[in-house]
Amino acid sequence: MLLKRLLLFSVLLMAFLSYSRAANEPGFISLFDGKTLTGWNLVNQHGGGYGVTNGILYCARGGGGNLFTEKEYANFIFRFDFRLEPGSNNGIGIRAPLEGDAAFQGMEIQVLDDTTKKYGPLQPEQLHGSIYGVAAAKTGAQKPLGEWNSQEIIVNGRQVKVVLNGKTILDADLSKITDPAILKKHPGLLRDRGYIGFLGHGDFVEFRNIRIKPLPETKTQ
Repeated sequence: MLLKRLLLFSVLLMAFLSYSRAANEPGFISLFDGKTLTGWNLVNQHGGGYGVTNGILYCARGGGGNLFTEKEYANFIFRFDFRLEPGSNNGIGIRAPLEGDAAFQGMEIQVLDDTTKKYGPLQPEQLHGSIYGVAAAKTGAQKPLGEWNSQEIIVNGRQVKVVLNGKTILDADLSKITDPAILKKHPGLLRDRGYIGFLGHGDFVEFRNIRIKPLPETKTQ
């Protein structure tokens, strides 16, 4: 009985801390209640999909799919914590539609253990924090596997910025991406709004403290 009470207290505490963090950041709204997937839509689920335990949202081993917000967003600051294990692979879909491959029809910010040999040689645009296949992020800011990382994705007009553990690892101006081959392969680069989501690839990844601050829409994206 005591163990059950302690586990319940731990879950409630994690949920409270998540909401408290958002409340202490002006303009931020918590997107995760720490207990359920309320406010999220799971698209193309496979395997165990996603689950919640002890205030943590996780992508199941051998599972995944796209877990999207219920609302669309144009410009925003998206903050979250994540924790990886060896070989973990996920992604953050931004300005994505609900149909098609979010990495191409929208954009995907890589969430990845890019030190593993599991995926073979990686291109710079495939490393953690990169806009998949488009813009390469800097390395060296990620904490050791098993530790929590804090990440921020700022999308404002044509600018996409990624800050990992307080260090800017990506600052991309989408208007400077003019290669016809890239634009043809990644039509999502031209979208001005869409859903935000976790893009699971069958690997275990944990997330917490998920919150967002919508920014004013720009007249010309």
